[in-house]
Amino acid sequence: MRILVTGGAGFIGSNFVHYWIDKYPDDQVIVYDLLTYAGCLESLDDVRDRITFVQGDIGNFELAKHVLSQYHVDMVVNFAAESHNSLAILDPGRFFRTNVLGTQTLLEAARQVGVERFHHVSTCEVYGDLDLDSDEQFTEDSPYRPRTPYNASKAGTDHAVRAYGLTFGLNVTITNCANNYGPYQFPEKVVPLFATNAIDDKSLPLYASTRNRREWLHVIDHCRAIELVMKKGNAGETYHVGSGVEADIEQIADLVLKELGKPLSLKTIVPDRPGHDRRYRLDYTKIHEQLGWEPTISFEEGMAETVRWYKDNREWWEPLKKRAPVVEESWKIS
Repeated sequence: MRILVTGGAGFIGSNFVHYWIDKYPDDQVIVYDLLTYAGCLESLDDVRDRITFVQGDIGNFELAKHVLSQYHVDMVVNFAAESHNSLAILDPGRFFRTNVLGTQTLLEAARQVGVERFHHVSTCEVYGDLDLDSDEQFTEDSPYRPRTPYNASKAGTDHAVRAYGLTFGLNVTITNCANNYGPYQFPEKVVPLFATNAIDDKSLPLYASTRNRREWLHVIDHCRAIELVMKKGNAGETYHVGSGVEADIEQIADLVLKELGKPLSLKTIVPDRPGHDRRYRLDYTKIHEQLGWEPTISFEEGMAETVRWYKDNREWWEPLKKRAPVVEESWKIS
C-alpha cells in the first residue's frame, strides 16, 4: 500500500503516521505538509527514515498531482486543514482557501491520477451546537449548521468531498470526529495550552462560558477508527467518531492542575470568543455496529498520560509557544 498523508506533520496527522507505520511497516507512507506555523516536522523525527516527506500546499494542483503520480499513491488521507477556531475569527479567508479550495484541488488531482481511495477527516463542528441541557446527539443525517468561519469551511469541504464521489465516482469516505487530545498537539489548543502554561506556573485562560462542553477522544482511538474506515468502510459513507465523554473547560483545567500538582488559583476567566459553541456530541452507533469500533482509552487515563507527555517533552513544545498567532486572553476584531 502506498499512502499519502496530507497534514502529516500536524497533531492528528503525525499521530496517524506513527500509528500506521507501527502497524503496517511494509507500506510506503508519503507525508505531504506545508509546514505552516502549526506544522512541526520534529513530531516525525523518530520515523523520518521510514517515510517520504514532501513540503507542499494541497492547493498547489501541479505539485499535488505530481506527487500522487510519482509515488503511485493508492490512498489519500486528508488531515490538512487550518483548524484553530480563534484564528479563523481573525483571518477567516485563509480557512476557506485551505480547507475548501485546497481540498477541492487535492480531490481533482486524485481524480485525474486515479487514486483508489480518498479519505477525508472532518469535525463535529460542522453541525453547529447543542443545548447544554439537552440529551441530543448529532447523527450522520443531522443537518449542517456551522456557526463560525472554521466550522463553515469544514462544512464546505465535506460537501466538496461528497460531490466528487457522486459526480466523478471518486471512492471517498469521511469521518467526523469529536475533540481530540494527546501528544504532539500544537500548544494553542486547550489541553496543551493548559498543560504547558501550568508547567511554567502561568495562568490558564478559561472562557467566561465555563459550562460549555466538548466531547473528548484520544487521538489514538481516532487513528484506529480511520484505519477501520479505510479498510472496511463503504464508499461514499460518513462515519462519526465519538467517545460519549463530555467535559467543560473548568473540568479540563482541574484535571491538568491535579496531575501537575499545581494550585487552582492558576485558573483565570477571559472573555468568550465570538460564536463560541455551547456543546457538541456525536452518535457513533454506525461505526460501532458496522465496523466494530469503540473507544478504548479512558478519559482520565488518557488525560493524565497526555499531561505527563507535555511535562516530559518541553524541548518539543517550548519553541512552538512563540509561534502561536492568537492571544486568548483578549478579543478584538478589527
